[in-house]
Amino acid sequence: MSRAATKAQPAIDPSPVVPFEDAIKKLETIVELMESEELPLETLLERFEEGTKLVAYCQDRLVAADVRIRALEKSVEGSFALAPLQPVEEPSKD
Repeated sequence: MSRAATKAQPAIDPSPVVPFEDAIKKLETIVELMESEELPLETLLERFEEGTKLVAYCQDRLVAADVRIRALEKSVEGSFALAPLQPVEEPSKD
């Protein structure tokens, strides 16, 4: 692919309002572009920045989902309800 065609590609927007699945797809697209094409250094750096933002966003979403899942508690009747969140203990570094 020529440099002119590469520059004509729209930048991938790592906006934090996209659904998780869309962010993963955008991240996959960035990885494919970086692996399969001869991109100029500046373009590679831009894609890398976008990718790191998307990775951080996806990790935040996964942590938030984990917290919500852990907060669900099954009641006596079998229905699920939010339980008070217990602090997560950090492993000691001894």
